[in-house]
Amino acid sequence: DAEHRLVLSVVPGKRTAEKVRQLVEDVKQRLGNRLPDLITTDEYPAYETAILQTYGEELVPQRTGKPGRPRNPYQIPPKNLKYATVHKTRKKGRVVQIAFRVIFGTVAAVMAALKRSQVSKAINTAFVERQNGTERNRNARKVRKTYCFSKDWDVHQAMTYFTMYTYNFCWAVRTLREQVAEGQWRQRTPAMAAGLTDHLWSL
Repeated sequence: DAEHRLVLSVVPGKRTAEKVRQLVEDVKQRLGNRLPDLITTDEYPAYETAILQTYGEELVPQRTGKPGRPRNPYQIPPKNLKYATVHKTRKKGRVVQIAFRVIFGTVAAVMAALKRSQVSKAINTAFVERQNGTERNRNARKVRKTYCFSKDWDVHQAMTYFTMYTYNFCWAVRTLREQVAEGQWRQRTPAMAAGLTDHLWSL
């Protein structure tokens, strides 16, 4: 959640279509089945399928009266679903241009959602990429080319959840602080910013 820096869901493991489906379904459950105002990802194709399967509405085609097997029911995106992907153009391994593509919804609806945002005016994946960097800093097991790599999957999974949940509830993010008086600031965790708690939790 870009505005509150809150990590909504974590599914440890390789990025596969099944893991993406688990992630999107878990986000939906944690949001109480509410539609996010805007979903943005990179162009990994499994996201589109998972989002449509999770949030889509089933449409049963009407019988035409003609001979032959009737069409099977299929999923259509709900009216208020807004999903866009970041398209990066590379030359010689370097990103030279960044654009976006609207997958579900309209360009106007996506731009309206961006206008309501307090933290961003462009479709991007910068927030999740920054979070990945923070996670590597907090969890040495995920640093690239490290001797600290996990030797046991259960421990790796446990450490992933531990660092993510302590980030949400125990870590005061500098950019989330709010001014309470002249020269006085109140430190806030992502969970505090999202209204899930009113204080910084201890470990």
